[in-house]
Amino acid sequence: MYSLEGYADMLADKVRHNAMCRAMRQIVKPGSVVLEIGTGPGFFAILACQAGASRVFAIESSDVIQVAREIAVANNFSDRIVFFEGFSTKVTLPERVDIVFSDLRGILPLFAQNIPSIIDARERFLKPQGVLSPRKDTILVAVVDLPKVYSRMVDSWEQSAPEQNLSPARRRAVNCMKRARATPDQLLSEPRLWVTLDYSTIASPDARGEVQWTVKRSGTGHGLLAWFDADLADGVLYSNSPFGPETIHASMFFPWEHPVNLAQGDTVCVQLDAKLVGDDYVFRWETHVKPASLQGQTRDLFKQSTFQGYPLPPGQIHKSASDHVPVLTEEAVLSRRVLNLMDGRATLEDIARALTTEFPERFTGWHEALKFAGAVSQKYSR
Repeated sequence: MYSLEGYADMLADKVRHNAMCRAMRQIVKPGSVVLEIGTGPGFFAILACQAGASRVFAIESSDVIQVAREIAVANNFSDRIVFFEGFSTKVTLPERVDIVFSDLRGILPLFAQNIPSIIDARERFLKPQGVLSPRKDTILVAVVDLPKVYSRMVDSWEQSAPEQNLSPARRRAVNCMKRARATPDQLLSEPRLWVTLDYSTIASPDARGEVQWTVKRSGTGHGLLAWFDADLADGVLYSNSPFGPETIHASMFFPWEHPVNLAQGDTVCVQLDAKLVGDDYVFRWETHVKPASLQGQTRDLFKQSTFQGYPLPPGQIHKSASDHVPVLTEEAVLSRRVLNLMDGRATLEDIARALTTEFPERFTGWHEALKFAGAVSQKYSR
């Protein structure tokens, strides 16, 4: 969830903001019915109305939706914007729409429930000849020389405390991704297309592909840099590419296990996969470096994954295994009891007093139980 300051930073990003405004003004026609997924403070819902939309369905899962409602009133569009609090996949609209507009990406479009939300909206809400924005994202990758970023991210575990062995932390660090900004002269290879996400046809949130380069100039490779080129509407594009102005997104850096001295003519081959697990993506990158002097033989081989970067103890990892038999914790048992008592008739005080009676070893009084029941109510009641 973003803070209000985070949304202000997005508005201040003129590359992103101007492109999205141009797209909205182009695709919205007088009388259009628009769905915006992730409306935030409601700026683009307002813009859709200003562009002629007769109705805007604005969906937002965070508390900032209250700010969006107030902004709609302040701009005299509260009669044309219908707000839905929650996730779009759980919402039912009263009619199909002409346009589905969203910007749910993180540093890359492969972020949280971005793609499942777009697929669901396309199938359930969009009219047969309706318009999606963005229409398409292409993700490109290049080999990059980023010594300062790599040093701060990885080498600091070796250099900051030489009298200690911090290698377990370093092993995790090289399996993490990092937001980074690079300049074109830090790329040691030409950009290569990894995947294209065509939202009119995409059916899976996962992505995989192989990318191969012949190194164009000598240098030290520290890993891979990935960025997106977004196609929002006819002639309306924006990107977090190192070849363009800096945006709020920056780019994504995938480090290697150690820096590699690359010479012109060397080959770098990478298998890069992204799989959505729950609400997070697990990225895996396997790299083969083949020097031209060794006639195609692999000199450096890295097998890395963000799963290996998670600092979870073995017991926590086991909880996700297919053969694990889960048992509710005490907190989960209490939460389940609160949910059972939330029958549409009992007040929170009634529920709290019942908890005090049933779990006297946990709650010393109903006011203490009320705090617990209130937290559950905040999360699950309406």
